[in-house]
Amino acid sequence: MYCLFAVATTALLLVGVGFAAESGDTLVEKGKAFERKFQANEALPLYLSAEKADPKNPQLLVRIARQYRYLMTDASGNQEKLRLGYLALDYSTRAAACGPKDCDAQLAPAITLGKMLPYLPRKEQVSASPRIKESVDKALAINPHDDTAWHILGRWNRVLAEVSSAKRFVAGLIYGQLPKGSIEEAERDMKKAIATNPRRLMHYIELGRIYAEMGRKQEAREFINKGLAMPDTEKDDPETKQRGRETLAKL
Repeated sequence: MYCLFAVATTALLLVGVGFAAESGDTLVEKGKAFERKFQANEALPLYLSAEKADPKNPQLLVRIARQYRYLMTDASGNQEKLRLGYLALDYSTRAAACGPKDCDAQLAPAITLGKMLPYLPRKEQVSASPRIKESVDKALAINPHDDTAWHILGRWNRVLAEVSSAKRFVAGLIYGQLPKGSIEEAERDMKKAIATNPRRLMHYIELGRIYAEMGRKQEAREFINKGLAMPDTEKDDPETKQRGRETLAKL
């Protein structure tokens, strides 16, 4: 047993030495190869090793946050999802601080908070809402043609538009003021996302869900089915399609 432990420890040390001997750029490029295949467990150690040499690189911090979100998607329990989410949020926040003129860095907190939102306690959900909006606004100020930013803004408007006046009043008394959203603005935001990048299925499915909320059932079916017919190309596409199917089932 001791021999096995010694061999395993030596192997890990050799891996660490190997990473240390490589340049940060080399580590990042190797990490990207794994990231393209959504292999976060392989990409993350490479990125974390590269971070040691360049801890204030906003793009690298964005990539690290993304790997934690990928792991969050694959995690089975809510507690583990939140643990990974907070790690992603830490790196997202650091990325935004290190990259004030980097659109991806400014948007990272909004992406991570949006991913965490279903698992957060109610009070933290309320406090996350203005943070998401602030993050998106900063990203769009840098690049008004970022489709991910428009997508997140559309979802933000849709979710907040669904909150009734009574629930908003109670939330305000207990947790603090909840921002207002508009379903019409949600539609405009998602149309901008599609116009900017028509190759992402999540935009079509989310626009369909917006139309479902507006009671425009035929358009809801049309856009959700269009998204469902597109091939999966992103980590969260299966999850997005499942939300689309659930919406279709309720129409």
